[in-house]
Amino acid sequence: MKSAVANRVRAYVALGANIGEPVKHLRAAVDDMTALPDTLIVARSSLYRSAPVGLLNQPDFINAVVALDTALAPLALLRQLLAIEARHGRVRSVPNAPRTLDLDLLLYGDRRHNDPELVLPHPRMHERAFVLLPLLEIAPDAQIPKLGAARNFLPGVAGQSILRSEPI
Repeated sequence: MKSAVANRVRAYVALGANIGEPVKHLRAAVDDMTALPDTLIVARSSLYRSAPVGLLNQPDFINAVVALDTALAPLALLRQLLAIEARHGRVRSVPNAPRTLDLDLLLYGDRRHNDPELVLPHPRMHERAFVLLPLLEIAPDAQIPKLGAARNFLPGVAGQSILRSEPI
């Protein structure tokens, strides 16, 4: 049983995959997140299919966002997410390469953090439809620290190919 922790922070994690069995990997990653210490999943977006960004010659991605209430510090949470990626066969080769699982810590409350290991808020989240649409599905009033309301960035991603599908 999880311990009762009063000082939890709302964090948002983006999930993505495009090789192997992407839907299976995303659902298993959500199951793995339910086992994180002092952390509760409080919302899950639908799954979204999106075209790759950057390295274009690869399969479409399946994406989602989950909201967590966690007492883990930002770097501790990030390290837990990286361990989940590794358990699912994530290999980091070149930027934007195909992957079995990608877990990005998008927001951690209104915290700003900038070091080589972690940047908060995620530096490109406001430029990606595959992040904004699932985030706004579960948190329509989401704010990006120093940038403002996440919904204000939707016009800038309107041309990106993305389709909502089934619940995660």
